Amino acid sequence: MPPFRDLLFPSFPGMKECSMAKSLGSKGKNLARLVEEKACSKKFQQEEEQKRIPYLPKDCLTNILIRLPHSSLLRSMLVCKSWRSIITSLNFVHAHLHRSDTILIFQSWIRTPHIYYSSLTTRPPESPNSFSIEANYLQSQNIPILTQPNINHSEKSYVKFMEFSNGNCEERDYKISCLGMIRATCDGLILLDNRMKEGGLIVLNPVTRKLDPLPLGTLYPAHKESYGFALSKVSGVYNVVHLFRDELDFFHCEILSLGTRVWRPVYGPEPGLFGWLGHRPVFAIGSLHWVPLVDHSDYIVSLEMDSEKFHKVSLPTSCRTYDRILEMHGSLCFIAHEEMTQINIWMLEGLSGHAWKQTCSITMGCTFDMVPLLSLKMSGDVIFERDEDYSLYRYHFELKEMRRIEVQGKCPVPSNTYFTHVNSFISWRCHGEDAGFAVMEV
Repeated sequence: MPPFRDLLFPSFPGMKECSMAKSLGSKGKNLARLVEEKACSKKFQQEEEQKRIPYLPKDCLTNILIRLPHSSLLRSMLVCKSWRSIITSLNFVHAHLHRSDTILIFQSWIRTPHIYYSSLTTRPPESPNSFSIEANYLQSQNIPILTQPNINHSEKSYVKFMEFSNGNCEERDYKISCLGMIRATCDGLILLDNRMKEGGLIVLNPVTRKLDPLPLGTLYPAHKESYGFALSKVSGVYNVVHLFRDELDFFHCEILSLGTRVWRPVYGPEPGLFGWLGHRPVFAIGSLHWVPLVDHSDYIVSLEMDSEKFHKVSLPTSCRTYDRILEMHGSLCFIAHEEMTQINIWMLEGLSGHAWKQTCSITMGCTFDMVPLLSLKMSGDVIFERDEDYSLYRYHFELKEMRRIEVQGKCPVPSNTYFTHVNSFISWRCHGEDAGFAVMEV
């Protein structure tokens, strides 16, 4: 017989389900109310913080951030999401690139204080937070540790740079180690030998520490080839140019676009134009330019990047041992030692319909061994290195005088060790893609 309670209050089908639904509905309302209260509390806290902290419009904040050096921007990226969003935007990256001054990038070999450090299995001491190109390459290729090749750490070098400001010069370290040699630079990107793959190359931005191995091209000894790095204004894509000389002394050329990542042959220079490939090419006025002879060259050879055609361009005077071509204010600059005490500067604004124009004459005692290294983007001042003792000098156009630059703690290196460079956040990827940042300790 059913209990007396069930007789008084009989249950109907679905009554328990209704009771459970009411209970769940009540809990859902409570949860929604808690979420709403939490959101209101967070909004109230943000409003209170905005009252305490002055609000800066985005344009004003961008105008401040764009004036900072790359090292300060790396720290600023960690402040908040809005700052990171501004710094990593494509417009900001390109604007910061055009505001960044020219520097000299070079490699400094890691010293091995003990004989045992020169073995293949023992690693010499490196700087804290050092970024190894080879280690990151092997990791990106998913190569098992047991099958990785031995690395001779005694051949490693650090990538460093010389920064010029307010008449001073400071040596700084990217804390990047590598085995390969720098082959070319362009807009903050550098082209390195890939020592983990014979004949291979690696594109690297030392500021963001993003790297990308390139497919193999035609293999030739280093003394029979020259690499150039340039940006095509039409496509907006970076191109690697490989110029090499075959066994019959004929010169050939192939170009790899970082958009397609495929090497393709192009028509090389006319026979007889090149005598050697010792001078690195200079990228200016939309073309790569080579000085084709060791000494007394009356012309340069230029490769127009958009048409991919070589041109012979006559020089205003013969290019001798210590003369150089540089990029200056968007034009091609030729710095020539006319006499023992005089240096003349010539400018070329374009390959078609333009002639060399002499813009400046520097007169000082004994200038014959002063090698031009770079032209600073902001001031236009030219940095020289004296071949006798590797000391650095700066010619101030405003003051019209040459001053020696004192560099503390720097071992002198020859002029052919330096590459012109700029610290930027630029990426080799196509426009519109993410700039490819990597947050790192600085």
